[in-house]
Amino acid sequence: MRRSAEPFQRVYSPPEPPGKVRRSAIRVLKALLVVAAVAGTVAAAVIFLSGDRDPERVARPASPTAERPSGSPTAAPSVVSRAFTRLPPACSAPAAETVRRLVPGAMLQRSANNTLTTCTYSASGPEFRWLRVEVRLHAPADSETPTRDARDFFAAQFAQARQGADPIARTVSLRAEPGLGDEAYRWFKVDKGQPTAVGVVATRLRNAIITVSYSEEAAGKGTPDAREERCLTEATRVTREVLAGFP
Repeated sequence: MRRSAEPFQRVYSPPEPPGKVRRSAIRVLKALLVVAAVAGTVAAAVIFLSGDRDPERVARPASPTAERPSGSPTAAPSVVSRAFTRLPPACSAPAAETVRRLVPGAMLQRSANNTLTTCTYSASGPEFRWLRVEVRLHAPADSETPTRDARDFFAAQFAQARQGADPIARTVSLRAEPGLGDEAYRWFKVDKGQPTAVGVVATRLRNAIITVSYSEEAAGKGTPDAREERCLTEATRVTREVLAGFP
């Protein structure tokens, strides 16, 4: 078969531009790739900033019932952070000169642990004198609400005094004392079996409770009213010394 002399003419078909649907698909794909890249960057930043912290160690918001200091218009730190974690050194207060003035020639008996210290100064010379300082701590390590526990203990202590729970003493006066710690009361009583009078000042400061008792002979010099005022005044002074020693 003979080949045709006419040259073969290749028909030229130029490339067709992509349709609208295809262009839209490409744009959507590009947008998805950009969003994925941004999300990956944000996730990496969060992991880098947060590190490997244990979620249990993250600070929790304060309870709605968290206590506020009296008169404060703004939220205070949590009760646990405000609470005392330790007591002052046992028998570091009152000062030695105070002890000598109140109980000349005193002998000291002391007992102390992490949550309770008692210091008793006594003298049985020509004139009986006796001073006892008790400091009790409701420790944050033992409770999530140490200040509330101390307040409840203090309220129960005051209620017992009002009910005459002391079987060997007769209450002469009992009243709240403002301006001393967070709350306080003064209690004056006379022993039933012995001729001695006792002035007691109990005070709560946050999660600590201080109880100071000062006693002398009931048949001493002066009137009963003067004796009551003297015993309570001295117990109050000792209480202020103890409060000043708190960290």
